[in-house]
Amino acid sequence: MAEDGKNASDDGCVAALFTSARSSAQWLGFGREVLAEYDSEGLRFLQGFRAFLGTVATFALIWTYGVDGGWSSVLEDGLTKLFLAPLVLIVAGPLVITGFILYAPKETRPWLRGQLRFPLLTVGAYLGIPLVVLSVTAGVWWLIFTYISQWKFGLIVGPLLSLFLSFWLVVGLVWLAAFLFFASGVVARTAFNTGVVHPVLPAVLTTLVVWTLGIVSLGDGLPNGPLYVKIAAFLGGPLSVTALSAWELYVLRTRYGVRVRGTGAA
Repeated sequence: MAEDGKNASDDGCVAALFTSARSSAQWLGFGREVLAEYDSEGLRFLQGFRAFLGTVATFALIWTYGVDGGWSSVLEDGLTKLFLAPLVLIVAGPLVITGFILYAPKETRPWLRGQLRFPLLTVGAYLGIPLVVLSVTAGVWWLIFTYISQWKFGLIVGPLLSLFLSFWLVVGLVWLAAFLFFASGVVARTAFNTGVVHPVLPAVLTTLVVWTLGIVSLGDGLPNGPLYVKIAAFLGGPLSVTALSAWELYVLRTRYGVRVRGTGAA
């Protein structure tokens, strides 16, 4: 009975760790509340269906034709794209947003520039939180190996203190890994809350990211099989995202009156 209670307690601690990381990551999507008036059940359904269909198609291609490196290669490629997508947004986003603001009517440009504080805050949090955690980790490790491990705190206190700090450092790094995993998905979906600047920006930036990642993936090769399968594997994802983005822009224009050169989310 005691062992069962201990296991339940351990599971609860692990769950709390990942829940904390997920909650912190979800905070980065605060822009969705600002854009609630533009939400659409049809759009959410298509996004979910596209993700489901893409997953099924990927597994079907691999099951039928195989892929170099096996399933581990698929997992590695998926995780790489998950973390690469935010980096593409950080690099390409400012260029797209700058061009977007210059294209907008002159009278709306000051308001659009003022809204940039929201995506900048999101980028700062996405990069700053890991930087703070890693800086604290490096500092504590330096403290352990420079002072505490040299037995300057006593033969018993030194090792115990080193063990205690090392445990919490590992916990912190696990939390950071979970945070980056969840946060990368959030900022990729919301395009770093650029929709607060203008509702059409996430669709435009998402399309840009998907095509960029598709081109990058060419360096890793494509699933085995006939030429038409390889072409479909390469173009299927980007084209479906492009079509969905175009439909989203159409809905924003026809249902909510939002245009590229119209007013923003205000």
